[in-house]
Amino acid sequence: MAPAPYRASRPGDRGSRVSRERTGKRRGVMVYRILADLVVSAHLAFVLFVALGGFLVLRRRRVAWFHLPAAAWGVLIEFAGWVCPLTPLEVWLRIRGGEAGYAGGFVEHYLIPLLYPGNLTRTQQVLLGLLVLVVNVWIYLVVIRRSVRERNAREPGEPA
Repeated sequence: MAPAPYRASRPGDRGSRVSRERTGKRRGVMVYRILADLVVSAHLAFVLFVALGGFLVLRRRRVAWFHLPAAAWGVLIEFAGWVCPLTPLEVWLRIRGGEAGYAGGFVEHYLIPLLYPGNLTRTQQVLLGLLVLVVNVWIYLVVIRRSVRERNAREPGEPA
Protein backbone atom coordinates (compact mmCIF):
# COMPACT_ATOMS: atom_id res chain seq x y z
CA MET A 1 0.00 0.00 0.00
CA ALA A 2 1.42 3.40 -1.00
CA PRO A 3 1.84 6.03 1.70
CA ALA A 4 -0.61 8.91 1.78
CA PRO A 5 0.84 12.04 0.15
CA TYR A 6 0.36 14.21 3.27
CA ARG A 7 1.06 11.75 6.05
CA ALA A 8 3.06 13.02 8.98
CA SER A 9 6.54 11.52 9.25
CA ARG A 10 6.89 12.43 12.96
CA PRO A 11 4.42 13.41 15.64
CA GLY A 12 3.54 17.08 15.14
CA ASP A 13 5.09 17.14 11.64
CA ARG A 14 2.77 18.59 8.99
CA GLY A 15 3.90 16.27 6.23
CA SER A 16 6.93 15.15 4.30
CA ARG A 17 9.26 17.59 2.55
CA VAL A 18 8.11 16.23 -0.82
CA SER A 19 4.48 16.93 0.05
CA ARG A 20 5.29 20.49 1.11
CA GLU A 21 7.22 21.09 -2.11
CA ARG A 22 4.34 19.75 -4.20
CA THR A 23 1.88 21.96 -2.34
CA GLY A 24 4.16 24.97 -2.82
CA LYS A 25 4.40 24.30 -6.56
CA ARG A 26 0.62 24.00 -6.81
CA ARG A 27 0.23 27.31 -5.00
CA GLY A 28 2.73 28.94 -7.36
CA VAL A 29 0.86 27.62 -10.38
CA MET A 30 -2.43 28.91 -8.98
CA VAL A 31 -0.91 32.34 -8.38
CA TYR A 32 0.06 32.57 -12.07
CA ARG A 33 -3.42 31.47 -13.14
CA ILE A 34 -5.06 34.02 -10.87
CA LEU A 35 -2.72 36.76 -12.14
CA ALA A 36 -3.53 35.79 -15.73
CA ASP A 37 -7.26 36.05 -14.95
CA LEU A 38 -6.69 39.47 -13.39
CA VAL A 39 -4.78 40.64 -16.48
CA VAL A 40 -7.62 39.49 -18.75
CA SER A 41 -10.17 41.23 -16.52
CA ALA A 42 -8.11 44.44 -16.53
CA HIS A 43 -7.74 44.14 -20.31
CA LEU A 44 -11.49 43.84 -20.75
CA ALA A 45 -12.09 46.79 -18.42
CA PHE A 46 -9.59 48.87 -20.42
CA VAL A 47 -11.21 47.92 -23.74
CA LEU A 48 -14.63 48.87 -22.36
CA PHE A 49 -13.23 52.15 -21.01
CA VAL A 50 -11.68 52.95 -24.41
CA ALA A 51 -14.90 52.16 -26.27
CA LEU A 52 -17.44 53.58 -23.82
CA GLY A 53 -15.49 55.88 -21.50
CA GLY A 54 -16.53 58.91 -23.49
CA PHE A 55 -20.02 58.47 -22.05
CA LEU A 56 -18.50 58.91 -18.59
CA VAL A 57 -16.97 62.17 -19.82
CA LEU A 58 -20.47 63.44 -20.59
CA ARG A 59 -21.17 63.22 -16.84
CA ARG A 60 -17.72 63.87 -15.36
CA ARG A 61 -15.50 65.97 -17.58
CA ARG A 62 -12.37 65.25 -15.54
CA VAL A 63 -12.53 61.63 -16.70
CA ALA A 64 -11.35 63.00 -20.06
CA TRP A 65 -7.83 63.32 -18.63
CA PHE A 66 -7.76 59.52 -18.38
CA HIS A 67 -10.01 58.65 -21.28
CA LEU A 68 -8.32 60.66 -24.05
CA PRO A 69 -4.92 58.92 -23.70
CA ALA A 70 -6.63 55.53 -23.28
CA ALA A 71 -8.78 56.08 -26.38
CA ALA A 72 -5.76 57.29 -28.37
CA TRP A 73 -3.86 54.14 -27.36
CA GLY A 74 -6.80 51.88 -28.24
CA VAL A 75 -7.29 53.48 -31.66
CA LEU A 76 -3.53 53.35 -32.34
CA ILE A 77 -3.42 49.63 -31.46
CA GLU A 78 -6.29 48.92 -33.86
CA PHE A 79 -5.01 51.06 -36.73
CA ALA A 80 -1.40 49.91 -36.47
CA GLY A 81 -2.35 46.26 -36.02
CA TRP A 82 -0.20 46.02 -32.91
CA VAL A 83 -0.71 43.62 -30.06
CA CYS A 84 -1.57 45.18 -26.72
CA PRO A 85 1.20 44.49 -24.17
CA LEU A 86 -1.36 42.94 -21.85
CA THR A 87 -1.87 40.06 -24.29
CA PRO A 88 1.68 38.62 -24.17
CA LEU A 89 1.74 39.20 -20.40
CA GLU A 90 -1.42 37.17 -19.99
CA VAL A 91 -0.13 34.38 -22.26
CA TRP A 92 3.17 34.27 -20.32
CA LEU A 93 1.29 34.02 -17.02
CA ARG A 94 -0.90 31.23 -18.40
CA ILE A 95 2.15 29.27 -19.56
CA ARG A 96 3.79 29.75 -16.16
CA GLY A 97 0.53 28.56 -14.63
CA GLY A 98 0.72 25.35 -16.60
CA GLU A 99 -2.04 26.19 -19.04
CA ALA A 100 -1.75 25.69 -22.77
CA GLY A 101 -4.89 27.49 -23.80
CA TYR A 102 -7.98 29.20 -22.53
CA ALA A 103 -10.07 26.19 -21.59
CA GLY A 104 -11.34 26.37 -18.06
CA GLY A 105 -13.14 28.76 -15.77
CA PHE A 106 -15.40 31.75 -16.14
CA VAL A 107 -12.74 34.19 -17.26
CA GLU A 108 -11.44 31.88 -19.96
CA HIS A 109 -14.85 30.88 -21.18
CA TYR A 110 -16.63 34.25 -21.21
CA LEU A 111 -14.12 37.10 -21.23
CA ILE A 112 -11.40 35.82 -23.53
CA PRO A 113 -13.67 35.38 -26.59
CA LEU A 114 -14.64 39.05 -26.19
CA LEU A 115 -11.00 40.15 -26.18
CA TYR A 116 -9.59 37.67 -28.67
CA PRO A 117 -12.16 36.86 -31.36
CA GLY A 118 -10.77 34.01 -33.45
CA ASN A 119 -11.83 35.23 -36.88
CA LEU A 120 -11.05 38.97 -36.60
CA THR A 121 -9.67 40.18 -39.94
CA ARG A 122 -7.42 43.20 -40.47
CA THR A 123 -10.30 45.06 -42.12
CA GLN A 124 -12.59 44.37 -39.17
CA GLN A 125 -9.84 45.52 -36.81
CA VAL A 126 -9.52 48.86 -38.65
CA LEU A 127 -13.32 49.24 -38.73
CA LEU A 128 -13.45 48.69 -34.96
CA GLY A 129 -10.79 51.37 -34.54
CA LEU A 130 -12.81 53.74 -36.74
CA LEU A 131 -15.97 53.02 -34.77
CA VAL A 132 -14.23 53.83 -31.48
CA LEU A 133 -12.75 56.97 -33.00
CA VAL A 134 -16.04 58.24 -34.48
CA VAL A 135 -18.05 57.56 -31.31
CA ASN A 136 -15.48 59.31 -29.14
CA VAL A 137 -15.07 62.30 -31.48
CA TRP A 138 -18.85 62.73 -31.43
CA ILE A 139 -18.96 62.53 -27.63
CA TYR A 140 -16.13 65.02 -27.21
CA LEU A 141 -17.80 67.42 -29.64
CA VAL A 142 -20.92 67.28 -27.44
CA VAL A 143 -18.77 67.92 -24.34
CA ILE A 144 -17.03 70.90 -25.97
CA ARG A 145 -20.35 72.30 -27.14
CA ARG A 146 -21.79 72.03 -23.61
CA SER A 147 -18.71 73.71 -22.16
CA VAL A 148 -19.00 76.64 -24.56
CA ARG A 149 -22.71 77.05 -23.75
CA GLU A 150 -22.02 76.99 -20.01
CA ARG A 151 -19.19 79.49 -20.35
CA ASN A 152 -21.39 81.83 -22.43
CA ALA A 153 -24.23 81.52 -19.90
CA ARG A 154 -21.90 82.55 -17.04
CA GLU A 155 -20.40 85.57 -18.82
CA PRO A 156 -22.42 88.75 -19.02
CA GLY A 157 -24.05 88.96 -22.46
CA GLU A 158 -23.24 91.71 -24.91
CA PRO A 159 -25.98 94.15 -25.85
CA ALA A 160 -28.03 93.03 -28.82
